[in-house]
Amino acid sequence: MIRALVTGGSGTIGAAIARALAAAGHRVYVHTHGQPARAEAIVAEITAAGGSAEFVRFDITDAAETRDALERMLDAGTVQVLVNNAGIHDDAVMPGMNHDQWSRVIDVSLNGFFNVTQPLLLPMIRTRWGRIINISSIAAITGNRGQANYAAAKAGLHGATRSLALELASRGITVNTVAPGIIDSPTIEGAFPPEAIERLVPMKRAGRPEEVADLVAFLASDCAGYISGQLVSINGGMI
Repeated sequence: MIRALVTGGSGTIGAAIARALAAAGHRVYVHTHGQPARAEAIVAEITAAGGSAEFVRFDITDAAETRDALERMLDAGTVQVLVNNAGIHDDAVMPGMNHDQWSRVIDVSLNGFFNVTQPLLLPMIRTRWGRIINISSIAAITGNRGQANYAAAKAGLHGATRSLALELASRGITVNTVAPGIIDSPTIEGAFPPEAIERLVPMKRAGRPEEVADLVAFLASDCAGYISGQLVSINGGMI
């Protein structure tokens, strides 16, 4: 059974990805840092449906804590599917943004990507098969007012994805980025009222978390073995 780790697995999109990977037959590690009850509920839901899942909790911005947690995970077997989904918002226009707002968002999305991915690479390389999927955002492609920190962090994943894909291509490991647009979740309810979605999205609706999860599950499958180094947008035609 392939082992899969989904960081930020307690969030709306992360939970949908965890469910999709479990449905595909993987043993899924549902990661969280600040929402353990939510992550445990997702694990219970997956196992009740006949899937295999486990809850893990660690702070991806703490390199030592992350490495310790991953070493315990690797004791049970190699992680061959990694979905770097964890990310946070702390929005402000840059003239009013403080250093903590900038560095904290960068620390989670970009430094967290390194802290989680790097320790898993050599064990994955030894198996000669792996899938790494990084979750970005349309904001990293188009920019977004008040999100210079978030756009910078997520755009950094694009360059890292391309470079890592080149490093791992001969090892049977693919590395891709998925960039969602406006996806239905509690966080968009205030930011994107129906009339705004109607105006911004050619398909006239928000995407569903399950649609993002289905794309991730495809990229994690054998069917996507010749797709690597790519940035795949899922945004209803916005760009």
